[in-house]
Amino acid sequence: MTTVPDVSAASITPVVVRLKLSLLRNGLRQSGGRRAAYIASVVVALLVAALQLLGLIALRGNAHAAAVSLPLVAVLALGWAVMPLFFPSGDETLDPTRLVMLPLRPQPLVRALLVASLVGVGPLFTLCLLTGSVISVAHGATAWVTAVVGVVLALLVCVAFARAVAAANIRLLSSRKGRDLAVLSGLVVAVGAQLVNFGAQRLGSSGGLSALDPAADVLRWVPPASAIGAVDSASEGSYGSAVVQLALCGAALAGLLALWSRHLTRLMTSPDGSTLQAAEPAARERGSSGLGRLLPAGRTGTVMERSLRYVWRDPKTKAAWVTSLAIGLIVPVFNALQGTGSAYFACFAAGMLGIQMYNQFGQDTSAFWIVAMTISSTRDAYVELRGRALALLLITLPYATLVSVLTTALLGAWRQLPEVLGLSFALLGAMLATGAWSSARFPYSIPQEGYKNVAPGQAGLAWIAIFGGMVSAALLSAPVIALTIWLNVSADGDRWSWLLLPLGALYGALITLLGLRLAAPRTARRLPEILAAVSKG
Repeated sequence: MTTVPDVSAASITPVVVRLKLSLLRNGLRQSGGRRAAYIASVVVALLVAALQLLGLIALRGNAHAAAVSLPLVAVLALGWAVMPLFFPSGDETLDPTRLVMLPLRPQPLVRALLVASLVGVGPLFTLCLLTGSVISVAHGATAWVTAVVGVVLALLVCVAFARAVAAANIRLLSSRKGRDLAVLSGLVVAVGAQLVNFGAQRLGSSGGLSALDPAADVLRWVPPASAIGAVDSASEGSYGSAVVQLALCGAALAGLLALWSRHLTRLMTSPDGSTLQAAEPAARERGSSGLGRLLPAGRTGTVMERSLRYVWRDPKTKAAWVTSLAIGLIVPVFNALQGTGSAYFACFAAGMLGIQMYNQFGQDTSAFWIVAMTISSTRDAYVELRGRALALLLITLPYATLVSVLTTALLGAWRQLPEVLGLSFALLGAMLATGAWSSARFPYSIPQEGYKNVAPGQAGLAWIAIFGGMVSAALLSAPVIALTIWLNVSADGDRWSWLLLPLGALYGALITLLGLRLAAPRTARRLPEILAAVSKG
């Protein structure tokens, strides 16, 4: 009887590290563009890390240095936790199910993967920020010794946190629905950027860094920020507190490693039931026609339903919509909350969603040939474009109205609400018109795999289609913009400003119909070229 040898951590760790390096090297060999993108990302990440390091070093001696360093480390750890959810394909070794057929035990595998996780730009970036954080608060020999231990513990906690989260959700992340979580990355980036901007402005108006002291007092006991808190405590002579804070960080590391090992054991010994009985719900979903009953009959309703299903099911289309919806709401509302905005910022919502009309056929990718087979005349092309525009309006009109009402309510500028709505509807109509024409004139392919939104060699088409169309939409909206300006500077303008709402809505409807009419014959004539362009990726 043969037994499987117990593979020790000492023998498996170098193998896993070499595997990580080989995956990275082979990935860069695929194309010159990928190498250039990777090198550029590395340069940018290291530049940002260097600037952060210098800024933290500059805080050395400041009474509120810990108030900056502790929240920074806490946010850094949070980033490590959520990044595997948004970018599951960023690291091939994040998926331990690839190793289930190998005779590996969870404990040696955990240690080997932990060491391999320290290879990469992310750990180097984190190490720079942790180093800067301890330099800003360390004073005295004891504090420097504590800093060495604290940096190692904090780095290992960040890495183990990411691995534990990835292992706990790997069944979800490796499925198609799980990969849809990546669409939230745009939302998180948009919300995070505005929150940082909002927090910075509030920080500047509330007396400086001292406003962060209450948060820092709490975070100094929360791992991995407690490792930096231990350095600060050692600098102040509170050695007992420093020991407790380091112990908290060590306990967090041990807990995360145990959780990671537990999930690895479950993954490597239990069957994958994520797809069991998937056909039955799918059949029920196909049989439901609730959405179809609410839409117009004929080809118009069919096109609308198809477009709306793309928004809900297709990851790339969903990502674009989620990002546009988030940014269209965040920009006007956050500016209104800060007291620096204008009611006219609400037009941003209509503009962000109007962009979705551009490259309508590229969203279909190679499946557009099915649609092309049903277009045999200008009338067919017109109905196709009209259905897609109506599907977009079904979401955009109530959304733009909601954002306009919310923005004017926050600013107390109810008198401007008709003007804002009129401008939003006119801008939306202009973007639908130019988007329909641009979709036929400058179609481009959207790759289904990866995070690129334009196929190689078609970036110029995308720039022309989107930015050229946006400039054209702004020019088409000029009459309504000019009327709004004239009424605002006129002595009797307040009496007639309410007319901008019906006039803007009527102008937007007319310009949309005109754009669809002009785009339809071009679409019918260029079907072979459109099909070739959108199928390129």
